[in-house]
Amino acid sequence: MSIIVKQMHGFFSPNSVAVVGASKKINKAGHVIFKNFADNRRRGVFKGELYPVNLHEDYILGFKCYPSLSKIPGGVELAVVVIPAAAVPKVMEEAAAKGVRSVVIISAGFSEIGKPEIENAVVSIAKKADIRVLGPNCLGVYDISTGVDMLFLPETKVLTTGDVFIATPRPMAGHIAMITQSGAFGVAALDYLTGRQMGISRFVSFGNKCDVDESEMLEYFLHDQETWIILLYAEAIEAGRKFMRVAERVTEKKPIVAFKTGRTKAGARAAASHTGAIAGSDKIYDAAFAQVGVIRVQDMEEFFDVGKAFAFQPPAAGDNIGILTDAGGPSVMAVDECESKGLTVKEFSEETLREFENLRLKGVFPKFATSLNPVDITGSATSEMFELSAKIMLDAPEINALIVLGLHHTPALQEDFVDRIASLAKHYTKPIVACDIGETEMALFIRSRFEKLGIPAYSSPEDASRAIAALVYYGEYLEKKGCFDDYVERWVRRRDIKL
Repeated sequence: MSIIVKQMHGFFSPNSVAVVGASKKINKAGHVIFKNFADNRRRGVFKGELYPVNLHEDYILGFKCYPSLSKIPGGVELAVVVIPAAAVPKVMEEAAAKGVRSVVIISAGFSEIGKPEIENAVVSIAKKADIRVLGPNCLGVYDISTGVDMLFLPETKVLTTGDVFIATPRPMAGHIAMITQSGAFGVAALDYLTGRQMGISRFVSFGNKCDVDESEMLEYFLHDQETWIILLYAEAIEAGRKFMRVAERVTEKKPIVAFKTGRTKAGARAAASHTGAIAGSDKIYDAAFAQVGVIRVQDMEEFFDVGKAFAFQPPAAGDNIGILTDAGGPSVMAVDECESKGLTVKEFSEETLREFENLRLKGVFPKFATSLNPVDITGSATSEMFELSAKIMLDAPEINALIVLGLHHTPALQEDFVDRIASLAKHYTKPIVACDIGETEMALFIRSRFEKLGIPAYSSPEDASRAIAALVYYGEYLEKKGCFDDYVERWVRRRDIKL
């Protein structure tokens, strides 16, 4: 285990934690964070020692309270700091004297509001004492497996109407690691991932990045067996060369999907006032990401759509896309988006066309259906037509990936077409994505069914096409690096385990 990996591990799996600023007041961040740890400890998820630190309390939630870090009788590996910024340097001095190895500063009020001197004092103390610092101005860490939960936003919220809602959900266990500079966006991401039933391995928010940065977290997730995909939200990456060195090693084994904001002058200014981020040329980011295999997305929707594609499907071995549909218009939309992304949607070989003609002769394929690519089985579509057509396309050597536009509205189509296609998919390593347009219960059911069976599904042909494009780009990068086959072999093993 490298020094960096060992240091980062201290944030996710500490043997002892002190929450400095723990509180009995339920509307305080210090109360929510301490309660998260206390609840997880009582459930047996968090197994470390837990210490609340508050000068004015004797006990909090049944745990003996201490007036300072120095008064805690046992050792402290990790300190979570939730007090006003001006008091943080003093706590850092205490942490140094106590031998604390990791500190997460949740508090705001540092360089992001024009007070770099406090942040600089924190960094100076940390460097002298060999303490690693996450933050300040961050949400910290959420690790579902170890019970480390620093999210200071309560899981439930009671409205004035008396209704109780899940306000800050905790996602189920999975294999997506989320790294975010923005705490607020991180919370929104957790909400989205929970709603879409996309599980996570770890979550980390590092705010102002006074010490620990995205490169070190990428290094950690490279070696984390539970992490298969990394989602990165960044407003600025200051240590560019370091980032590229680490990212290049990571992307040979795990995809990194990056949402880099602050592309415009006004956006960069907003980022600076938010986390103190330093702006850089957006074209430089594009070139750097492409060089090291990082998949860059342009908006929040694409960020999650592409992440979902990698969570479910392997990269593509080429850029020739097959499109199967029961509706002509949406297939044209998909073709346009694929072409705009540099993909090809070419006509089938003579051999593949003969396979479709055989279906037509058997009466399975409609006489008026098109089989040139896109394959349009029209409003007469049945589950059998979808299954047999998809098999021909997946068997076709000229097709590298498949988009299934299965609009549920056609009269003869039953929901089992989803199960048939998913059953087929188990025998191939060509990526498949699906689309059903609509927001009614039926559309939501079809998309949800696809995803429960391992095929990412989208609500528009354009979204599906952008997702498949990311799988193509990553496949091309892996081929160039000579590690495509190794990646797909690992993916197959993981799929078989999940099945």
